[in-house]
Amino acid sequence: MKAAHGAPGEALAIVEMDRPMPGKGEVLIEVAAAGLNRADLAQKAGRYPPPPGASPILGLEVSGIVAEVGPGTERFKVGDRVCALLAGGGYATHVVADEGSLMAVPAGFDLTLACCFPEALFTVWANVFDRAGLKPGENFLCHGATSGIGVMALQMANVWGAAKIFGTAGSDEKCALARELGATRAINYRTEVFEDVVKAEGGADVTLDMVGGDYIQKNIAAANADGRIINIAYQDGFAASVNFAPVLMKRLSLMATTLRARPVLEKRRIRDAVERDFWPHVLSGAIRPVLDGTFPLAEAEAALARMNQGGHSGKILLLP
Repeated sequence: MKAAHGAPGEALAIVEMDRPMPGKGEVLIEVAAAGLNRADLAQKAGRYPPPPGASPILGLEVSGIVAEVGPGTERFKVGDRVCALLAGGGYATHVVADEGSLMAVPAGFDLTLACCFPEALFTVWANVFDRAGLKPGENFLCHGATSGIGVMALQMANVWGAAKIFGTAGSDEKCALARELGATRAINYRTEVFEDVVKAEGGADVTLDMVGGDYIQKNIAAANADGRIINIAYQDGFAASVNFAPVLMKRLSLMATTLRARPVLEKRRIRDAVERDFWPHVLSGAIRPVLDGTFPLAEAEAALARMNQGGHSGKILLLP
């Protein structure tokens, strides 16, 4: 198979590698599209190594066709159209995935666009709905509202019945997109103080943050009593000086999780919940893909540079 491969800190190059073989409960996928995520940038820089046993090749989600099945597979068969969450290996023409991390893509649904969903749907469900327990009628604050994660989080909160959905973004154009995707109040963080806006307009019961740094204190300020704040990344830094008095007085919960290294049975549980609660909304069009653009696999470096610049909205895909 062909793969975009390189050691941490080195430029990616297309290389020929042995095609992986599916093990027990796994399938081999012929990749139609691979999604980019900021975790790929961290891994490429040497800050986020793959978990033990995972492929060293970048790429945490794909869509494609099942090309081979391993022993003990129960649901998927050769020829099935699927999208999948991975622990690594997506920047390639073929990749192995545990069948518990796959979702079926029906005929008539664009197979390339199906790649816009796995990482974001799994991540948002695991954090916003499972861990932080967003309930219908509560207020939700999402930072990075037009990121690959954010565009899904806004739509998922909307179909879930959140009362107010606040989304932060860095331009008026991105704020307009956030409103299209379900934000009842889009906040341009370059021109407005988001915590003041959120407090004035009802406060946040659940906050999804990938910024960290000084946003930690600001999220605390914006939270309602019994609020839950969950971090999935710390792009502005892991360290911050924090006044915990309002955490105590408002009975707040501060949480942080990662998804990549979770056991396959845990990912299967998340997949089952996503299929039950949100995949029908994807198939109906109520939750739609947001595609920033596509790059050939051979231009993986250019695609990562596009992501690193931060001007994109939605998902960037590689096409083998």
